[in-house]
Amino acid sequence: MNNNLDELETDCKTCHNCGLADTRTNVVFGVGNKNAEIMFIGEAPGQNEDIKGEPFIGRSGMLLDNMLSAINLNRDKIYISNIVKCHPPKNRNPYLKEQNACIEWLNYQIKIINPKIIVCLGRIAAIKIIKPDFKITKDHGQWFEINGVFITATFHPASLLRNPSQKPDAINDYLILNEKVKKLCKNTY
Repeated sequence: MNNNLDELETDCKTCHNCGLADTRTNVVFGVGNKNAEIMFIGEAPGQNEDIKGEPFIGRSGMLLDNMLSAINLNRDKIYISNIVKCHPPKNRNPYLKEQNACIEWLNYQIKIINPKIIVCLGRIAAIKIIKPDFKITKDHGQWFEINGVFITATFHPASLLRNPSQKPDAINDYLILNEKVKKLCKNTY
């Protein structure tokens, strides 16, 4: 692997490490500020993301954008990616073997971007990045320091659309995130 994000993306687009490569329309590598101090990581692209090749578009993306806007962030200030870069059929959760086949791409993205803060969007991202027994309903909003990076998790925007009762907790998570950003990220605001 290389140390340039554009070259890494080019390499990733030719990946055939798992069966998702056979059914994808596009590799959904990531978007945003390549020098971001804050990185958001979801689980896998959905059908709309597969078509466009960009993470978090459609209703989930609009909700994420609104949550970011509430704390004075936007996609120009952050970087957004996923654990898995290809769309699992029927929007199913990515299998562990697919996550494992793809995680090195994400690890290199993190290494190159070198964020101060990572926000996991949803349970699957939190399990893969924070700890294997992460419970999103119980552990969301808590902070973990791993290799000098502050990491938290909140509800996936798609989950909030299905379960609006989780929105107050998610809003609180973003408010807590905002305080952490103010303390750690001098170049973001």
